[in-house]
Amino acid sequence: MLLLIFRGIFIIVIVAVVVGYISSDAISQYTTEDGEVKYLSDEIRRANFNAILWCGLGLALTVFLVDIFTPKKRLGALAGVFFALLVGLFLTWGLAQVLDLLNEIHRLGLTAIALTAIKSVMGICICYLVISIVMRTKDDVRFVIPYVEFAKQTKGMRPLVLDTSAIIDGRIADLCQSKLFDAPLIVPRFVLNELQLIADSADKLKRNRGRRGLDILNKMQSNSVIEVEIDDSMIPEVEEVKGVDQKLVMFSKACNGRLATTDYNLSKVAQVREVDVVNINDLANSLKVIALPGETMEVKIIKAGEEIEQGIGYLDDGTMVVVEGARNKIGRQLLISITSSLQTSAGKMIFGKFEGFVQETNGNARRRLQKRPAATHSSRDDKN
Repeated sequence: MLLLIFRGIFIIVIVAVVVGYISSDAISQYTTEDGEVKYLSDEIRRANFNAILWCGLGLALTVFLVDIFTPKKRLGALAGVFFALLVGLFLTWGLAQVLDLLNEIHRLGLTAIALTAIKSVMGICICYLVISIVMRTKDDVRFVIPYVEFAKQTKGMRPLVLDTSAIIDGRIADLCQSKLFDAPLIVPRFVLNELQLIADSADKLKRNRGRRGLDILNKMQSNSVIEVEIDDSMIPEVEEVKGVDQKLVMFSKACNGRLATTDYNLSKVAQVREVDVVNINDLANSLKVIALPGETMEVKIIKAGEEIEQGIGYLDDGTMVVVEGARNKIGRQLLISITSSLQTSAGKMIFGKFEGFVQETNGNARRRLQKRPAATHSSRDDKN
């Protein structure tokens, strides 16, 4: 949105400058050293008019089209903005000298006001192009000049470099959608090429996996919450190695990123090469439910539940435990058997049934289990 506003301002400024110079009296008259005002001939006036109009609008249109159709690059250092503006001003000064030289050699007949107008429009166009490129870039600034380099300074979370297996797996999209990872996702060009090769495979299983990966990648790109970049940069140390896995390790190391994958062997190789790895499978294991059906646990009943005979307790981490048959046991420490568990975006819930009481002995800290009393028989059954 900010870039669109900037483009609109650029168009308004260009039109205002061109119209201002065309409509001014300086285009048709000039002042001599004696202070006498003289009018230019129609031919010179027409030449100045055409020069200002077509040079101004032509330069503006050319720069605007270059800005729109230039592939997006990722830059993000404020120092690069000022450096680029200095370069833009230097180029403007150099082109202004060339314009004066052409006017003298070829005798174009352009007056000082026409030359000033062309130089003004040229300077605006160059400044617009430089600022527009910088505004469309966020991550890296690197100008290779002898003995000078503006290197990337990473702030916040480092980018995640996606492996083919992580894209096909698909869980990375859900993790980013939940904003667990507040870092940009980078897909190197060679990973995208590998996905395409898998999608074009003669093996039906591989072909389906490749198409699934491309669909997931397209879904992440169209999601406004997830920031995905297809990186086309040619890094020499990455191009020197062979194999996608080796390229991924070198690329992650070069861009100071973390490698996201589900490949166990690739994770180990990356760790040996001192590259941080986010293994989706390890992350899933760390988030799995700790309570499984059939297991037993101890919980203290705090309050009555919504349903009949239900009691509510909480674990140390705040997990709610719903116990059947514990409504009249508020304040007691119970032993329950887990029947099911539920994981939602609001939290985790465990469901169980009452098995017995857990009481502290007075003599030591051991717990003594008091089983649930068995069902009593009627007097008629006892006689029998």
